[in-house]
Amino acid sequence: MVSLLDFEKPLAELQSRIAELRETADNGSIDIASEVAKLQAKSDKLLRETYAKLTPWQKTQVARHPERPHFKHYVAQMIEEFVPLAGDRAFADDLAIIGGLGRLGGRRVMVIGHEKGDDTASRLKHNFGMAKPEGYRKAIRLMKLADRFGLPVVTLVDTSGAFPGIQAEERGQAEAIARSTEACLELGVPLVAAVVGEGGSGGAVALAAANRVLMFEHAVYSVISPEGCASILWRTSEKAADAAEAMKVTAADLQKLGVVDRIVEEPLGGAHRAPTAAIDSLAKALGEEIDSFSGQTPDQIRASRRDKYLAIG
Repeated sequence: MVSLLDFEKPLAELQSRIAELRETADNGSIDIASEVAKLQAKSDKLLRETYAKLTPWQKTQVARHPERPHFKHYVAQMIEEFVPLAGDRAFADDLAIIGGLGRLGGRRVMVIGHEKGDDTASRLKHNFGMAKPEGYRKAIRLMKLADRFGLPVVTLVDTSGAFPGIQAEERGQAEAIARSTEACLELGVPLVAAVVGEGGSGGAVALAAANRVLMFEHAVYSVISPEGCASILWRTSEKAADAAEAMKVTAADLQKLGVVDRIVEEPLGGAHRAPTAAIDSLAKALGEEIDSFSGQTPDQIRASRRDKYLAIG
C-alpha cells in the first residue's frame, strides 16, 4: 500500500475498510465484491477530487514522496543498453548524479540525472541527490562527450539542491554549478530536461538550462525550498505553505511564466501510485521533444536555447 501524505488522510479510512473486506472475502465465507467495488469507487472519487485542487505546498509534498520513481527506475524502464560513465576525471565519482549512454526509443542519447535513493542505505550512498562539485563536473564531462559525438542530452532533475557542506564549498561548489549551467547553454546538440520531482535551486538549474524543459504535473521547481524561503522572510519554517504559494513553484505557474515548456501528466494520485505509467508518459514526451530538433544545425540549436532564456522575464 502506498504511504499516504498528511492531506490524504481522509483516504486512509476508506482504504482500511476495503482491505478488511478483501481479507474477509479471501476467507471464502461471504461474497462482498459489490461492497468493495462501491468503496473503491468512492475512494477513487475522493482521490480525484483531492488531486484536482492541490495547493502549491501539497504539490511540494507529492514531489517529495519517497515512493516516486527515481533516476534508476527511469533508466531501467525507458533507456535501453544503458552504459554508465563514472567520475569527473579530477577528484571522485559523485553518486548523487549518474549519467551514461543509452537508447531512448531507439534514439542514441546521453542521459544524466539526480539519484536520491529509495531506502536509508541508498539515500546515504547517493547523498539524497544533493551533488557536490565533482558531480557537476562529471555532468559537464558527459555533456561535452555527447556534443562531440552529436548525441542529444536528456537530463532528469530531482534534487532539493546542491550539497551545502563545507567540503563542497572548499572544492568550488558555486563555480562547478556555474560551469555546468554554461556547458548546458553551449551545447550544439539538443538538451531536453525533465523536472521529475524536486527542482531545487542551482542544483537543478545546472542540469536544466535546456532547449526544452519538461515538468511532471506534480513536480516543483524553485530557486529555494519553501522552508528556506519562509525561514528568511518570516523567520520560521512554519510559513512554508505561504512561501510555496508566493514562489509559484508549480508546473502550471511556471509554464505561464515561460520557464517550463511542457507539462507531463501524472497518473491519478501522482507518479508514485503508478510509476510504470508515469515513466512511459515521460519517455514518450522526451522522444517527441528530441525529434522536434531533427534537421537543425548546432548553431540553430544554440540560437533557440539562447532566445528562450533571453525571453524569460
